[in-house]
Amino acid sequence: MCGFTGFTNRIKDDGTVLGRMMDRIVHRGPDSSGQFIDGDIALGFRRLSIIDLADGGQPMFNEDKSMVLVFNGEIYNFKELKAQLISFGHTFANNSDSEVLLHGFEQWGEDMVPMLRGMFAFVIFNRRDKSLFAARDMFGIKPFYYAFMGESFMFGSEIKSFLDHPDFKKELNEEALAHFLSFQYSPTEETFFKNVYKLPPAHYFTFKDGEMKKTRYFRPDFKPQNGVLEYFADLTDKTVRESVEAHKIADVEVGSFLSSGIDSSYIAEAAAVDKTFTVGFESPDGDRYNEIHFAEKFADTIGVENISKVITPEEYWDSFPKIQYHMDEPLADPAAIALYFVSRLASEHVKVVMSGEGADELFGGYRIYQEPITLTAYDRLPFALRRIIGRICSVLPPESGINYLVRRGKTIEERFIGNASIFSVKERNALLKSEAAKRAAPPQALCGKFYSEAADKDDITKMQYLDINMWLMGDILLKADKTSMANSLELRVPFLDRKVLELAETIPLNCRVSTKTTKLALRKAAEKTLPKLTAEKDKLGFPVPIRVWLKEEQYYNKVKAEFTSDTAEKFFYTQKLVKLLDLHRSGKADLSRKIWTVYTFLIWYKQFFSV
Repeated sequence: MCGFTGFTNRIKDDGTVLGRMMDRIVHRGPDSSGQFIDGDIALGFRRLSIIDLADGGQPMFNEDKSMVLVFNGEIYNFKELKAQLISFGHTFANNSDSEVLLHGFEQWGEDMVPMLRGMFAFVIFNRRDKSLFAARDMFGIKPFYYAFMGESFMFGSEIKSFLDHPDFKKELNEEALAHFLSFQYSPTEETFFKNVYKLPPAHYFTFKDGEMKKTRYFRPDFKPQNGVLEYFADLTDKTVRESVEAHKIADVEVGSFLSSGIDSSYIAEAAAVDKTFTVGFESPDGDRYNEIHFAEKFADTIGVENISKVITPEEYWDSFPKIQYHMDEPLADPAAIALYFVSRLASEHVKVVMSGEGADELFGGYRIYQEPITLTAYDRLPFALRRIIGRICSVLPPESGINYLVRRGKTIEERFIGNASIFSVKERNALLKSEAAKRAAPPQALCGKFYSEAADKDDITKMQYLDINMWLMGDILLKADKTSMANSLELRVPFLDRKVLELAETIPLNCRVSTKTTKLALRKAAEKTLPKLTAEKDKLGFPVPIRVWLKEEQYYNKVKAEFTSDTAEKFFYTQKLVKLLDLHRSGKADLSRKIWTVYTFLIWYKQFFSV
């Protein structure tokens, strides 16, 4: 696990500039560094040593040094691919997975990418024809950013590495702010920095003579097969355990995160690690926001050590600016801070951890996935009538009963934009001053292309497909990568594996979601070895007491100071922000997620634009 940065070389003092860019991402690879610079390319690399500790340094070359590689990630099937390449006559200089990418590209070209099993973002520069080839894994586990500015093409693991390049022009993308207010993360290919882009998951590109050719090499395709729950539970157990075993490849100790839920518990048990890590929160509500005692009990049951930490409110709030800096783009998921602290805790003991991200998207784990099959008498009314009622209710004050009628008057494509839906277009436009932000496309327009790709699927599968393509990469995996790498820790996600996805795509709907529970096949698989209470436990994620803290004077005043700041005045009608805060404090409505989303942007903005 590492980090890289680079640019097509059109500047003076290239070595000094590249060194500064590398320093920005030293947290991704504190063990060693490397550079390659010539008249056409500058490549910088920071290494966190995991496999082939002695000889796996980068940039790495092929035999005749005609190709040079920088790579972030792990290739779990590199030994199988290496055996094939040796049979074709390739000679290897070390035992790293990195070298497989070089020889694999020599042998198969772009066709190599779909063959890879792992998490990755990499760049290969061909010194003969001056072309650049880059790719990102199918889920977007590892980040990849790029920008065209001046005469330079910049690329890297984190946007912040671009800040030291003389051609980089730092401008806020105000349309991204509008999207962020709806989604709580940045959902488009263009980032919060104007003219800086994300390479989407499951894409590769070739860059030559100033032109980029981008290709999508994979897309999920759910095709359920016939079979009973027990059959799919057995397949799930076998496939997940095989994936966990593949993800254990390392020359250093591997640990595991552990909450009270099924996903991390299943991974921890299957991996048979020695150490697990858990965090919880201090809160006036007692143990509602603290899963430590559940995790400790489970760890004792499976005979592993559990190392835990209780996060104080002061630690949470004080760390928030630093964490938003590490995110590169604002992320208003309160769980990101918890993930940062559990990563910091784990990094004191191990270099690699496993985690349960991806299980909900692949196996149907979110409770909102039950909505399409949870029918009431009202749902039996003709849809046309429900649509009329919903439109009438949409102009009324938003309360729980009213919201239900509004949602039931919309199609799944109209009402579901992912697991976070914060401000409606009407609400966000009422807060925003910028006309450019107000002209941003509605959330449904951004989701539309993915719904079109899943047009022949049932509503629950459509929701899963959307979340795999947007929510998973934009929120879940962003915080997983950035919080772990901020602490120089490699985080591995065995559920997000090519073979696990291939199985999940075959599971019928009635083995994924019912009106009583979610991810049925996974729960049934987990029951084989996990205590029944753990296998059946509802998902909590990292529960964070933001709702409670915002009513306390100390944190109410802290947020109010930001809501009335010069920065807030620049983007928002601040009196409306303060009204949200006061309504929440009075207990008239739970507006904590809306408040936290705006607060997150303001804190993030200060890290990058107020310096």
